Amino acid sequence: MRPGTRRLAWVIWGCSLVVLAVTLMLTIRNGSVTEDPLFIVIAVALMLGYGTVGALVASRVPRNPIGWLLMTTGVGFLVAAAASEYATYTYHVEPSALPLREVAAWLSNWLFLVAVTPVPLVLALFPTGTVQSPRWRWLPPAIVGVFATGIVATILRVGPLDFSDLGPDPPNPTGVDALTPVLEPLSWAIGIAGIGLAIASVVSLAIRYRASHGEERQQIRWLAYVGFAAIAMFVATVLTAIGLGSGESTALNDLLFFAFLLLFGIGIPASAGIAVLRYRLWDLDVVMKKTLVATVLVLFLTAASLVVLLLIGGIVVGPLADSPGATLAAGVIVGACAWPLLRLSRRIADRIVYGGRATPYEVLTEFSDRLADAYSSDDVLPRMASILGAGTGADRVTIWLLVDGELRPAATWPDTVVESQPAPAAALADLTSDAFVVRHQGEQLGAITVAMPANDPMNPAKEKLIHDLTGQAGLVLRNVRLIEELRESRRRIVAAVDEGRRRLERNIHDGAQQQLVALSVKLRLADQVVERDPDKARELLGQLQVEVNAALENLRDLARGIYPPLLADSGLAAALEAQARKTDLPILLEPDGIGRYTPEVEATVYFCVLEALQNVAKYAEASRVAIAIRQRDGMLEFEVRDDGVGFEPGVATAGTGLQGMADRLDAVGGTLQVTSAPGAGTTISGRVPARSIVPGP
Repeated sequence: MRPGTRRLAWVIWGCSLVVLAVTLMLTIRNGSVTEDPLFIVIAVALMLGYGTVGALVASRVPRNPIGWLLMTTGVGFLVAAAASEYATYTYHVEPSALPLREVAAWLSNWLFLVAVTPVPLVLALFPTGTVQSPRWRWLPPAIVGVFATGIVATILRVGPLDFSDLGPDPPNPTGVDALTPVLEPLSWAIGIAGIGLAIASVVSLAIRYRASHGEERQQIRWLAYVGFAAIAMFVATVLTAIGLGSGESTALNDLLFFAFLLLFGIGIPASAGIAVLRYRLWDLDVVMKKTLVATVLVLFLTAASLVVLLLIGGIVVGPLADSPGATLAAGVIVGACAWPLLRLSRRIADRIVYGGRATPYEVLTEFSDRLADAYSSDDVLPRMASILGAGTGADRVTIWLLVDGELRPAATWPDTVVESQPAPAAALADLTSDAFVVRHQGEQLGAITVAMPANDPMNPAKEKLIHDLTGQAGLVLRNVRLIEELRESRRRIVAAVDEGRRRLERNIHDGAQQQLVALSVKLRLADQVVERDPDKARELLGQLQVEVNAALENLRDLARGIYPPLLADSGLAAALEAQARKTDLPILLEPDGIGRYTPEVEATVYFCVLEALQNVAKYAEASRVAIAIRQRDGMLEFEVRDDGVGFEPGVATAGTGLQGMADRLDAVGGTLQVTSAPGAGTTISGRVPARSIVPGP
């Protein structure tokens, strides 16, 4: 999407604020505010909720139609309300004071349907902006078609334009009498079809939820939670209205109806925005638990108050109104019930939110099952951090990975927090007051640090939860570290191959190529003097013979460096003996009954021994070297010992040579071991499987 398309959402939102301001002014002039001010506030919140969240989503994710649909609902309701208030003002408050009153009244007659149309579309396309599967492709066009037909039918219907209670409303200027016999049954059919399509949208969302996992399932849970809460408020409103006359209501009925409007107007768009933008996506369990705790506690306290006031107060001490002491005692009893009822409410909320006997402890102990929800290796640690944050109510959780003696931040929750800087492993206690070491099979692999809010500090129960989690997280961190080491080894192999190619190109360019260029020049010179100065020509030809032999030897050396022919023809012992004769150091080669092996095994051992000899020549300052090769217990073993200066393996950094040897051995299932000490020389040994032996003649 171009930047202009992203800005369009906020331009529309800004224009809607202007329309809202005008609508509120007209509402005040029409006297609607004094009749029902709370309803006006809720209606404004509804329009702003859908419009603002829709603009935010559309500007952040412009390719997802959810944001634009939410905006259509909010702006549609707003324009419909503005048209209705404008028509009311120009027809009944100040007749003919403003122009276009007929247009405003006509628009108010059908714009409401435009605002309602996106609601089932959001359910059908949520949260990805596409239908659940190809078999549901018919649903969005059907919704648009049915609601568009309903809009057209409303425009053509004969009758008054119902937009105000202040007086008679004008007739519909676009009504067609001849279509009345058709529009009446068509309107019923459209209404039934609209309800059916809305139900189909809910069904498609339910099917998508059952088929989804991980992040998409959490997105749908947000909308489902608020949607079910809104439905519950609506059902409660209908039930509390039973027995009331037309236009009558009670305080409870009004409260439930306004709660429904708030959930529908603000809760649904807000939950959709959280889901699509993935902002604090994994906080739903905490929100649900706190909501249920508050609801259950209110119900319990209400019930306890009724028991104390009606039963105890009426039976034991008489009417409480006549006994201040009894009133005080009842209040003390109800207050004393608050704490045990709060604990009971939390248990019930835990059971409802997490299922079964679920508590935050059980959420964390089911960590492995929840991670197996088809997450890639890159998502494992962020998912672990989000589960830990949601289960403990922490402000921040950081997963640290121990690599080369350094703790590196591998994942941080929430992801909006800037990751910490790497720190030495010894500085773990300085990272935070709540730090937990992660070990697996006795080896430290990393750490978990948790920052708790001031009003909900760390306690022994949460510490036990985190300790239990670290026991399971050890295997996860080991797997992640193995994956990182595999990636790093692959990068090293690619870099080594590229470096080998560059080195070969340099050797050819600086050696054989220069020799061949010189040969070409001398050949031309010999051709020029062969007739004038035969002696000079014979001298040049002699030089050419020597230089050709030198060039040939140079190319042979290059070929041996790539893969020595002697290794392929005669095996390890012969190839290493030939290499030992070329070195300046005295080398003792001890081949112990070795035979012929697969080319990759022989090449691995040969080049590892050559790399070890190069290290001896560069760094060891040794006077002699011993090379031992033997086959034992199905393994081909080699050992390169020198009497040089040695080094401290735990202090010195492994260079690219040793790392390359380790990578080469690991590629064929082998291992490398380096033993050294200052002043005691160095021993480099390795083992590779020798199961595939090439039989001799």
